[in-house]
Amino acid sequence: MNDLERAKAILPEMTANRRFLHQNPELGMNLKVTTEFVMEKLREMGIEPKLCGGCGVTALIGKKEDGPVFLLRADMDALPMKEESGLPFAAKGDTAHCCGHDMHTAMLLGAAKILKEQEEELPGRVKLMFQPGEETLEGAKAMIADGILEKPHVDAAMGVHMAPLAPAGFVGYNAGVVCNSSDLLEISIEGKSGHGASPHHSVDPINVGLHIHLALQELIAREVDPQDQAALTFGEFHSGDAKNIIPKTAYMGGTLRTVRQETREYLLARIKNCVEMTAEMFRAKAELKIPASVSALTVDETCADIVGKGFAETLGKAAVRVNQTTSGSEDFAEVSRLVPSMFFAVGGGDRKHGYEFSAHHPKVRYDETSLVSGAAAFACGAKAYLAAKVK
Repeated sequence: MNDLERAKAILPEMTANRRFLHQNPELGMNLKVTTEFVMEKLREMGIEPKLCGGCGVTALIGKKEDGPVFLLRADMDALPMKEESGLPFAAKGDTAHCCGHDMHTAMLLGAAKILKEQEEELPGRVKLMFQPGEETLEGAKAMIADGILEKPHVDAAMGVHMAPLAPAGFVGYNAGVVCNSSDLLEISIEGKSGHGASPHHSVDPINVGLHIHLALQELIAREVDPQDQAALTFGEFHSGDAKNIIPKTAYMGGTLRTVRQETREYLLARIKNCVEMTAEMFRAKAELKIPASVSALTVDETCADIVGKGFAETLGKAAVRVNQTTSGSEDFAEVSRLVPSMFFAVGGGDRKHGYEFSAHHPKVRYDETSLVSGAAAFACGAKAYLAAKVK
C-alpha cells in the first residue's frame, strides 16, 4: 500500500476532523479550541505534541536521531468574515474558514497518521508545525522565535495551500519565488473637524485620504517597471459618523505585495513619502505604520526536485510542476528564508463540479476528497526528502 492508498483509507477520519475545525473557526493567535483538538488527535496516534509560539503545536515522528529532519507545516487560523456556503457544517458567527486552513490542518493530521504507521522505516525524522496567525502574518515568526527550527535542527521544510477552482486531486508546485511579499499598511490622517456648511474652517481628512489613495496608485502605474510585479490595495477607509460634520480623523488600511525585494524597499519608502507630503499639501498630518510583514516565499530548486520526484512516484500525473506564481502572500516565507523549502498547492474543486468561488469568498467550498491528495503529498514528500538525504 502506498501513501495515496493509505490516505484514501483514512478519508472519513480526515473529513470528520476537517468538519470539526470548520465549525469551530478561530482567529490569529487565539486558537484555544483548535490547538486542543490538534493535540488530542496527535496523542490518539501515539504522537506527543507540545506547544510552540503561543498556541502553535509541534511534534516529532521518527526514531533515527542521527538522520535528517524534514518539517511539515499547516496553518490553522480562520478569517474575520461570515460564511455563506450553505453547508450543513458551516461556521456560525463572524469567523469562518474561507481560506482553507481547516483543510490544511486536517491534511497534516492525516499525514501524521500515515507517517506514524511507518515510523520504524523512516530514515530520519519528520517535525510537525501546526501554526497559528498566518492571516495576521505573525504565527510563523512566533514559532520560529520559540525554536521550531531547532532541537532538533530542521534541514528542510514543506508547506501547503488550497487552490480553489483547480480540480480536486491536482497537486501543483514550482521553484523560485512562488508567493509575493506582503506588508500591511495603516495610514492615520489627522485634519480639523468642523461644520459641513463651513468647510473652509476645517481640514477634511476624507479629502486628504482620497488624494493619498490616488497618489499611491500612481506609484504602481508610473514608478514600477512594467516587467516587474507589484500590487497595492486598500480594503479599509473609515472616517466620520455624521452626514453634516467634517471629521477630525480618517484611517486607511491596505497591503503592498511585491516579488523583488528591491521593488518592495523602494515602494515602502515612496509610500511613506507620498503619505506625509500629500497630507502636508492639504494642511493635514498623516502617519504610515507597518504592523506586520512577510517576505516573498521562495522554493528551493533542489528541494523541489527531490520532493517532486516523490510526488510523481506516489501521485502520478496528478502532480504537476507548473510555471506559475501568485500575488498572494504566505507567511511560510519566514521558514523558507531560513531553511531550504518546498511549497505545493492542492486543487479544491473546479467549476465543472460545482465549485465556483475563490478563497476568501463567503460562499467558497472545498472538495473534501482533496484531503487525500494533500495528506499523501505531505507524507510521500517527507519520505522522499529523508531518503535522498541519507544516500
